[in-house]
Amino acid sequence: MARPDLNLLVTLDVLLAEGSVARAAQRLRLSPSAMSRALARLRDVTGDPLLVRAGRGLVPTPRALVLRQAVGRVVEEAETLLRPAELLDPKTLVRTFTLRNREGFVETFGPALLARVAREAPGVKLRFVAKPDKESTPLRDGAVDLETGVIGSTTGPEVRAQALFRDRFIGVVRNKHPLTEGPVTPERYAGGTHILVSRRGRDGGLVDEALARLGLARRIAVTVASFSEALALARDSDLVTEVPERYTARLREGMAAFALPLALPEHTVSMLWHPRLDADPAHRWLRACLRAVCTER
Repeated sequence: MARPDLNLLVTLDVLLAEGSVARAAQRLRLSPSAMSRALARLRDVTGDPLLVRAGRGLVPTPRALVLRQAVGRVVEEAETLLRPAELLDPKTLVRTFTLRNREGFVETFGPALLARVAREAPGVKLRFVAKPDKESTPLRDGAVDLETGVIGSTTGPEVRAQALFRDRFIGVVRNKHPLTEGPVTPERYAGGTHILVSRRGRDGGLVDEALARLGLARRIAVTVASFSEALALARDSDLVTEVPERYTARLREGMAAFALPLALPEHTVSMLWHPRLDADPAHRWLRACLRAVCTER
């Protein structure tokens, strides 16, 4: 069967409401002849004359009376679907959002985000899940609503992103570590025994490349997959590690931190989401909450 022209629904709704080709044409800003042609098409599609001559006017057929009751509702529902989403009242929102983040995010930003959500939208629940990689599949398949992190080569090209803050890597050691006394030079820093954080188990990273440019190398005693593991090991040993400054603020409380004596670039931490959620009022509200919390800290 040929697909019907759904534009005819609006024409039918107006014709049956007005009961006049001339008035329907005026309301739809069409010429009377164009409206007559539209009525002819409707008669052909429905197999019914719909409006018939009675004296100087038109009267609806029984089929038209049945259609009149339904078509108005259908047109109204269609217009509602195509209308921009209404403004959201967060206090009436009942929804669960899943956020995917690396370790350190929940500890650093979670309390403030939860407090804001509880204050503005008590019916909203948050679910935090781990982020073992930068693949965009969880965003694509809807398993994750919002993600934070540094955009990488595996980030999907369609994914929306908005910068939250700039961050840098710093050195972290236990309190009263030898590196806490006096200036930390590249030589003193390279002379320590280090923890390397690598989710892929690599043998080196940006720090090693920066040291190599200075003709230096460090000894890596252990490689771990997360910042939290690195900090836990450094907290009770003489090992040295490097972590993002803002992202791990809560994780390294009670430890000593110092600026790395190396030329390392800063990186931008962004929030990422799939474009299908771009115009969703509830998701927009959540993004505003996260942006505000990350700006405040």
